[in-house]
Amino acid sequence: MDLALLRTFVTVHRAGSFTRAAGLLGLSQPAVTSQIRTLERQLGRPLFLRQARGVTPTTIGDELAHKAAPHLDALVEIAETGLDEDSHVRTLHLAGPPEFTAERALPALTELTGEDGQGFALRASFGNAEETLEGLAAGHHDLAITTARPRGALLTATPLCDEEHVLVAAPRWAAEVGPGKLRRKGARALEDVPVVEVHESLPLVARYWASVFDCRPASSGMVVVPDLRAVLACAAAGAGLAVLPAYLCSDAIARGEVVTLLDPAVPPLRTYFLVVRTGTLAMPHIARAHEWLLRAAADWS
Repeated sequence: MDLALLRTFVTVHRAGSFTRAAGLLGLSQPAVTSQIRTLERQLGRPLFLRQARGVTPTTIGDELAHKAAPHLDALVEIAETGLDEDSHVRTLHLAGPPEFTAERALPALTELTGEDGQGFALRASFGNAEETLEGLAAGHHDLAITTARPRGALLTATPLCDEEHVLVAAPRWAAEVGPGKLRRKGARALEDVPVVEVHESLPLVARYWASVFDCRPASSGMVVVPDLRAVLACAAAGAGLAVLPAYLCSDAIARGEVVTLLDPAVPPLRTYFLVVRTGTLAMPHIARAHEWLLRAAADWS
């Protein structure tokens, strides 16, 4: 069986679309379609069901992908690393949310990049959960950190850690709201306080309100910045309240730059997952990074 056909097949399976696969492979869509049809003729079975938006693998297609993908990934790894016996350093491509990756994952993994004969080069990229999982499935990343558990058997997810969220604001807002007012009025006490968030949809604030107050947030204003570290800086400057990971704002709380507005009995949590393409943990550098992050996460609080 032609390896080029298998490579095209696995790319289509991961991308879920002939068009996206063509872009990833640098081929035209008709060329991708022709290669898949050739492979289907060789196997005597259909591999994909064509739909209005993309394609869905058949049972045979799924089975072939799960058997072939790890071996193709290994061959690509060999090609990228080279066969020079003196060139033993492999590159780990990591992807995840910018704040968590920068504050947690990268400091832990840099210990594995030394010249001890087992180290690896490290390349990191940032993105949201959807972008990260798409890039992992397409082979752009080796290891992904995400708050979304992927579906299907193509990607394998392992729980990494839980992240506690806290409601904070600058001291002047804390003095205006006050714990007594919060106890009496609940979420209504915060209606006149502006919100600082990473997106217009208020993903963190809405989750906190639903968990703690059992309602949707209402705010008189909003500051939107697409990085939690910038959210913290704006909140400390008095721009409004924010919901942030506890690890990210603990130092600012200790310094008095922001104040915790509420201490619920059960704080909202968000789970992070380590995700790989199924079968790639057979590669030593990916397996080592995966295990190291799981060990490091045991000490994160």
